[in-house]
Amino acid sequence: MMRRRKSEFQAGPPAQTRRIISRLRGALVLLGILAPLAFLWGCGGVVSGQSTQTSPPPPPQSYSISGTISPAAGGSGATVTLSGAANATTTADSSGNFTFSGLANGTYTVTPSHPGYTFTPSSLSVTVSGANITTGLSFTAAAQTFSISGTISPAAGGSGATVTLSGAAAATTTADGAGNYTFTGLANGTYAVTPSRTGYTFNPSTQAATVSGASVTGINFTATAQVGQTFSVSGTISPTTGGSGATVTLSGAAAATTTADGAGNYTFSGLGNGTYTATPTNTGFTFTPANQSVTVNGANVSGVNFTASAQVTHSVALSWIASTTSTVSGYNVYRSTVSGTGYAKMNSLLVSVLIYTDASVQNATTYYYVTTAVDATGTESVYSNEVSAVIP
Repeated sequence: MMRRRKSEFQAGPPAQTRRIISRLRGALVLLGILAPLAFLWGCGGVVSGQSTQTSPPPPPQSYSISGTISPAAGGSGATVTLSGAANATTTADSSGNFTFSGLANGTYTVTPSHPGYTFTPSSLSVTVSGANITTGLSFTAAAQTFSISGTISPAAGGSGATVTLSGAAAATTTADGAGNYTFTGLANGTYAVTPSRTGYTFNPSTQAATVSGASVTGINFTATAQVGQTFSVSGTISPTTGGSGATVTLSGAAAATTTADGAGNYTFSGLGNGTYTATPTNTGFTFTPANQSVTVNGANVSGVNFTASAQVTHSVALSWIASTTSTVSGYNVYRSTVSGTGYAKMNSLLVSVLIYTDASVQNATTYYYVTTAVDATGTESVYSNEVSAVIP
């Protein structure tokens, strides 16, 4: 009996044990069902979390606009303004280059400016469309110029007056018939304006004029004729053999004639300011120079000297061998200052002898001569051989 019971005991677990095992099995089955659900729930939470956390959008793409202002003198430091789809301002570098960056697509207007300069074109429109703008955006700078003008009155003193500009630039102009004058093409700067005219003084004698972005007008002067004061022009003609008793003629601002003294000295007095020409003459003499220009401007003028040279009379004596033709009636004599050509007949009547004297020669000249024979019918031979004569 004891074995059987033992055997029965070993054949199966007690009822209580079976109940525990049964419960464990049920727990494992429940765990098997819940575990996938838990995993799915966790995954669903992860997925749900990802769907609610959106990433920020990428920044929009931007572009640039660049160009050049030339020459560098006007472009360097120029202000460039951008308007249109966006507004901005930049300064061109020392080479006149400029750039606007960080720009979106759109249409823009680029406008340069620089004190003292104008620009061509004055502005440019440009459209950014998915790319940088690096070409076709160029400007040319031109320095602005201005004028200085005024009037010199009364017209009697202003008309024809010389007006001199100095300072930032130098120039000279002549006032018109009404005394008006103008200097153009001037840059900004400080200038001095000075009028002058022989026989007149001016009030003020000079004036300063500052050009600063605009033309300057009304730089006026008053001209006053100089009266009472006169001056002289004098000189000497040497040697005295040619100067003594020579006649000296003055022309130009005034006309006069005087005679040099025994030492060849001469003087013209009582002259106003102006430009004159002095010319000496004396029979039998030439003068070096033949005349002189002299300007009187508030002072006497001396040393207007001349050198007299005695004129020497020259002549050329020609002779030739008679023609062998028995019917020759006479000869013609021809002269030229060019060898071999350009001969001109000297005699008005046929020369019946075999000599001829040319007394009409000039000093420092070379002459060339030929002769021809003429028969009773008026037929003239060809030229003879050529001879020359050098007149000292």
